Amino acid sequence: MSHSKLASIFNKDEKKVDWHDKALWFVRHKRDKSVHEVKGWEELRNLGHGIKAHMLSNLDVYLQEFEANANKNGIEVHWAADAEEHNQIVLKILKENNAKKVVKSKSMLTEECHLNPYLEADGIEVIDTDLGERIVQLAKEPPSHIVLPAIHKNRHEVDELFQEHLGTKPCDGDPQYLTGEARKHLRQKFIEADAALTGVNFAIAETGGFVVCTNEGNADMGAHLAPVHIACMGVEKIIPRQEHLGVFLRLLARSATGQPITTYSSHFKKPADRKKMHIIIVDNGRSEQLARPDFRASLHCIRCGACMNTCPIYRRSGGHSYDATIPGPIGSILSPGKDLKKYSTLPFASTLCGSCSDVCPVKIDIHTQLYKWRQIITKETPQPFIKKKSMEIMGQVFAKPSQFEKVGKIARWSLRTLPKSLINSKPNAWGKARDLPLGPKESFDDWYKKREANKDKKD
Repeated sequence: MSHSKLASIFNKDEKKVDWHDKALWFVRHKRDKSVHEVKGWEELRNLGHGIKAHMLSNLDVYLQEFEANANKNGIEVHWAADAEEHNQIVLKILKENNAKKVVKSKSMLTEECHLNPYLEADGIEVIDTDLGERIVQLAKEPPSHIVLPAIHKNRHEVDELFQEHLGTKPCDGDPQYLTGEARKHLRQKFIEADAALTGVNFAIAETGGFVVCTNEGNADMGAHLAPVHIACMGVEKIIPRQEHLGVFLRLLARSATGQPITTYSSHFKKPADRKKMHIIIVDNGRSEQLARPDFRASLHCIRCGACMNTCPIYRRSGGHSYDATIPGPIGSILSPGKDLKKYSTLPFASTLCGSCSDVCPVKIDIHTQLYKWRQIITKETPQPFIKKKSMEIMGQVFAKPSQFEKVGKIARWSLRTLPKSLINSKPNAWGKARDLPLGPKESFDDWYKKREANKDKKD
């Protein structure tokens, strides 16, 4: 289904849409307050952009440096060309260690690879330990946001979900009670786990170590209690030097939630005594994106979600309407690179207002890339007949000033004269929640010509 059709499903519950919109705008507002307190914020963004651009230009060098240093530290490094190979490597490690119960902290890469169902099909229990991820896992839904995976669910829905799956008491959506019950439930899972899976926020080539950022400490609980730690990362997560970490940690949390820093920025460099640590470095289409000059900057993304929080389309259509692991503006750039036909509607799910680019902590030109994808998609994929025909007609009208003038007069007369019930009828989806402006009596062109004529008379 196209984005617009999936969005229309989400839009059926208008109260929920309004709540979703306000909740995400609240997070965007927190981001603004936080970044305005930092002197030199724009310079930080420039640094982040520059470091990422340099890293991508020397990706092979830094990946090899990271592997060499990680091996020296006692970490076993694996390479995966795609999602299938990644999943096979994870399963192989688990079987070698006779691991049947796995706790997993938030990892968009494992979501991208559909790791959970792959392992569950082999009889392995996988428990997502981030609270939002656990909520959507119990609901059998994918995350709708990369930082706030259950943002589409309100506390009353979570209350009902916990009653059904965790046996909790009805509590009218009391957040404190629900959080406490989730903690009890997950503590037992941490204790029983045979292995822990985490993502990677930043991998440092210079040291061979990596950093995982969480607000709940669940990555630490899993990694420190389980005898085996498997970390999964995309190739773009590399940064060259330890000193660069300070730039990205300051950018990440402020852009994501308005915090000065995530509650836990956990550094992993080598396995503890009598424990094992593995890291899987995954490509899965990233090299192809790197080879596209117009879109390679999308690999700068540090997965903060700021572009989603500010996007008027995402806020009012919900993450599931994108039908992709990474939704929102950045996902609308990444997804067509993997399957142009399936995701051909996503770059059009944007006003091209540029707000996403304005808030991006590493200065990805998101709206420009969305526009470029539109040009490619229009050329390479069949367009709906109505859209194609209307664009042809509009092209003809704009090409002939006399026709444009006539159409303008009809449109202005219609907006002034026809009843709103007709102007905002069913074909005009825009009119469902908005009124079109009253048509002026004269066009700008008419006004300008009249003005110039009056000037000539005075002269």
